[in-house]
Amino acid sequence: MIPVDQSFPKQTTIVSSPRQLLILLILLAAGSLNAVTGNVVSPVFPEVVEQFQIDPRWAGLLVSMHTLTIALFSPLLGILADRAGKLKVLTPSLILYAVFGASGALMQGFVPLLATRALVGAASGGIAAASIGLVSSMYEGEARSRIMGYATSALATASIIFPLLGGWVGSFHWRFAFCLYGLGLPVALAAILILREEHPQRTVMIDLSQTQQLSKRLRQPDILTFFLALGLASAIFFVVVVYAPLYFKAAIGAGPVVNGAILASRAVGAALISALGASRLARWLGVTPSITLGFMLMALTLVTIPFLDQVQWIFLTAFLFGIGFGIVMPNLYISLSERSSPDQRTGILAIGTGAASIGQFVSPILLGPIWKNAGVAVFYVAAGVAIAIGVLALLAQKKLKSTHP
Repeated sequence: MIPVDQSFPKQTTIVSSPRQLLILLILLAAGSLNAVTGNVVSPVFPEVVEQFQIDPRWAGLLVSMHTLTIALFSPLLGILADRAGKLKVLTPSLILYAVFGASGALMQGFVPLLATRALVGAASGGIAAASIGLVSSMYEGEARSRIMGYATSALATASIIFPLLGGWVGSFHWRFAFCLYGLGLPVALAAILILREEHPQRTVMIDLSQTQQLSKRLRQPDILTFFLALGLASAIFFVVVVYAPLYFKAAIGAGPVVNGAILASRAVGAALISALGASRLARWLGVTPSITLGFMLMALTLVTIPFLDQVQWIFLTAFLFGIGFGIVMPNLYISLSERSSPDQRTGILAIGTGAASIGQFVSPILLGPIWKNAGVAVFYVAAGVAIAIGVLALLAQKKLKSTHP
């Protein structure tokens, strides 16, 4: 039996008092810091590679290393948060996030910097698990759905702002960009001063039969296929996060400010289509055709990258790539959700998120040799993978319809 704490009284309205608003803002700020984890490094990534003369084959790990430790530590720290208390995980994670993240500015080589990237990812996993847990425990019913929407909007907004901020700060020197991780300290202080957590204990019996059913469902081919699709979609996205800044620096002399703006353009496209159009498109075309369309748009924009030499066209292409990614990911999660029973859905979706993080981590490992030896061919390879997934998705749907008319 596992003790579970009840963090806050359940709310049926979004904000019932000024204190409630302050609590909500602190938790949203903590959750949004996860958007900073990778976006701080990407705009200054070419400068870091140049400073340390990093082998192109392994350089991409600096951008993706945190995704591995997020995937590994989020579930572990989530379990710890349920047992020991969410604030006991959130506050130390925020402090360690700031310390490990900012320490990157002091590193003098590739390996020490890579180690700090791994550590900040682990701390970020604790922030994600605890902040989402606290927000969800504060609300119920329609209020919970609305607040999760606000949390998603906050993450999307942070994903737009911080590449721009990181690029601007990094334009003075790449080491300064890492100081942005220090934002974790004021958020941690606010959490210590404002947030309170009560611990009336109750016990929850673990249903072993449900665990066995979940394990069996996870081994089914359709679920595994969607895990693979989530991983590959994230790996393709990371191609533009890792290698596009390197290419644009070499091709047009793009500095941290321009590369940060390009990253922000992708985030704008993804945020807009995810919020306004992805679900409508799925209702109009169907979920699988929408996924295929998104992958095709990602592929089209990828193959154009080596031919772009004007900033305005680069921004437009980045925006369209973001739209494609913003179509693909929500619909993949919708498909995965529809194939999960209600009592298994949360666990399966969480594992899907882990698969996406693993895809981001392995992307530079698999594609680094291509970048090192063939340069821009890495964009063509990623485009080919996107096209293949899109075509296979349509063929699988056609086969399913013929089998179950």
